[in-house]
Amino acid sequence: MKKLTILFLLTAVVASFFFLTSCYYDNEEYLYPGTQGPAGCDTLNVTYTLTVAPVLATHCNNCHNPADPRGGVIVDRYDELIKVVNNGSFWGSINHDKDYSPMPRNSKKLSDCNLLRIKKWIDDGALNN
Repeated sequence: MKKLTILFLLTAVVASFFFLTSCYYDNEEYLYPGTQGPAGCDTLNVTYTLTVAPVLATHCNNCHNPADPRGGVIVDRYDELIKVVNNGSFWGSINHDKDYSPMPRNSKKLSDCNLLRIKKWIDDGALNN
């Protein structure tokens, strides 16, 4: 009886070990690479309306609107934004790339998450969605 109890406990310990370690790679980042950015930055459902436009409203539209188109650039409307997206100057500026005016001017770069989301939107075709 004692041997049976010890065998049962040993089997339970070994089985528990396998159950606990089997979930090690069962996390979203491993299963779905490229859908999460820094600190859980969701890049799965990036759209112009819900993702890009709010970032521009917060960081860009004050200086780049029809009433005050600094540098001749307007980004508060999709039809104007797409012009600078297509010529590469939008990404170059917000990413502070060499040979582009860093935007927002006299300010820090946008957060890594916002940049990742905007880059995803551009890479996906910069749709008006």
